[in-house]
Amino acid sequence: MADWHTTVTPPTLARLLATARLPEPATARRPAYRTLAGQIRLLVTEGRLPVGARLPAERELASALDLSRTTVATAYETLRGDGYLHSRRGSGSWTALPEGAPPPGDALHPVPPHEQGRTLDLGVAALPAPQPWVGAAAARAVEQLPYYAAGHGHYPTGVPVLREAVARRYTERGLPTTPDQILITTGAMGGLHLVQRVLIGRGDRVAVEAPSYAHTLQALRITGARLVPVPNTLAPVPAWDLDEWRHVLRGAAPKAAYVMPDFHNPTGTLIPEEQRRELLAAARAAGSVVLVDETTAELAWGVPESEPLPRPMAALDRAAQVVTVGSAGKLLWGGLRIGWVRAAPSLVRRLATERVYSDVGTPVLEQLIAAELLGDPLPEVRAHQLDRLRATAHAFAAELPERLPGWSFRTPPGGLSLWVSTGTLSGAALAQAGEQAGIRIAAGNRFGSDGAFEHHIRIPFTVPAPAVPDAVDRLAALAAGVTAGGRLGPADEAQPLAV
Repeated sequence: MADWHTTVTPPTLARLLATARLPEPATARRPAYRTLAGQIRLLVTEGRLPVGARLPAERELASALDLSRTTVATAYETLRGDGYLHSRRGSGSWTALPEGAPPPGDALHPVPPHEQGRTLDLGVAALPAPQPWVGAAAARAVEQLPYYAAGHGHYPTGVPVLREAVARRYTERGLPTTPDQILITTGAMGGLHLVQRVLIGRGDRVAVEAPSYAHTLQALRITGARLVPVPNTLAPVPAWDLDEWRHVLRGAAPKAAYVMPDFHNPTGTLIPEEQRRELLAAARAAGSVVLVDETTAELAWGVPESEPLPRPMAALDRAAQVVTVGSAGKLLWGGLRIGWVRAAPSLVRRLATERVYSDVGTPVLEQLIAAELLGDPLPEVRAHQLDRLRATAHAFAAELPERLPGWSFRTPPGGLSLWVSTGTLSGAALAQAGEQAGIRIAAGNRFGSDGAFEHHIRIPFTVPAPAVPDAVDRLAALAAGVTAGGRLGPADEAQPLAV
C-alpha cells in the first residue's frame, strides 16, 4: 500500500532536518530522540516534508545523522505514538497527520477562501488581478479561442503569439530576443522545475544566495541538489559578496548558480550591472550555468523613471551560460499561471521534449490573455501595480518604526516585500503564534538553505495601504504576546482586518 509514497533519501532528510530549528527548552536539554522527533514533526506541520513521504530506514538515517540506531528507532516510535508516522512491515514508514489534525500550515501558500477576511495574510507575496484590464483581455482572448480550438491545443513551447509578446518585451528591456528562445511554462515554478530536471542532477551542487526564494530552495532540496549558500552583503547597501561568490564558484564548482538580481525576493535588492558582469565571469571560469530568476524584474516602484535599470543578465552573457526564468504572475496576475524560460534555441527544444512527459503545455486561453496584457495595456497595467506596491511599501516604512521600534529593515527600490530583522525575537515563533491568532507570517528561516535567518520575517506589500496601520497593530500585539511567552486571548484572535 505504501509503495506509491514519495521516498525521502537519507541525505535529503538530513538537509531538511538541518533547517528545522526547535524552540530552546526551558528546562534541561532535551534527549536526542525527542529533538529528532520534534524536527520531523515540525517539517511535517510546516508542509516542508510532505504527508505520505516515505522516511529512510532506521539504520540508514542513523548513519546519515551520525546517531545511534536506538535514537532513530525511539524517535520513530515517538512519532508513531503521536500520529505523525505510520509503519508497515516490509513497506517502511511514512509521514502522516494525527486524526483530526488540520492540514499542514504554510504561510507561503494562499489563505483558503473560507478564511479570507478573517486572516491577515502576510505570507503570500502576490497582488490581486489589475482590473479592468484583465477582464478586458479575457474578453478579447475568448474571441480568438475558436481559431485555436480547431486543433488539439497542445503547444509544448507555447502559443506563438505569447512567445512573440515575451520576446518583444525582452527586446524592449535591452535584450534582443527571438520567439525561438522562449518556452512558455505553467507558472515560473513550472519553468524552474523543468530547468532543474534537465540541467541539475541528484547530488549536484547549486550555489544560492542567502537568503533566497523559499520555494526554489525547497524544490532544489527535494530533487536532491546540494545547496551551497553564498551570503549577501548588507552594508553599506545590500549587494552580492563577489569575493565569496568567486570563492564558492572556484572551490565548490557548482553545476549551477541560482540568483535573483532584480528586486530580489525577499530583500528587494537590485544588483548593479557591473556586479552582474563580474559574477558571470566567475561562473564562466567555473563552468557553472547561471539560472536567473526574473519573476520580480518589472517591479521597479522605487526607481525614478529617468534612472535606467540594469540590463537583464542574459544581455551581458557572451557564452550562452545564462538561463532566465520569468513570469506574468507578479506584474499581471498569479491566477493566469503563466511563466517562461528564455534560453538558447537548442535548450528550448530540449526542455520542450522533456516537458511532454509530465506537462504537454500551458492552457491556451490563459496564454492568450497574457499575450493581450503584454501588448498595448502593459504600460497602464504596470503603472497601476507599481502605484499600489509603492503606497503599501511607504505605509509599512512609516508604521513599523512607530509600533515596533526594535525591528529594523531597509526600504528596497522595488519588489514585493520588506526583509525585517525582528531583533532577538524568533521569526519561527512569531509564525507559529500567528497561525493561532489569524496572522500568516513567513518566517525568515524559510528563506535560508541551512536554517539561517531565525530572527527575520518577510512582510509582503500585498496588504492595501489603508489597511497597513491595522496590520502593524496586530503584528505588534502578536510580538508582545510572543515576547511575554504567552498567547493572544480570544478577543484578539482572527479579527477582521480593518480597511
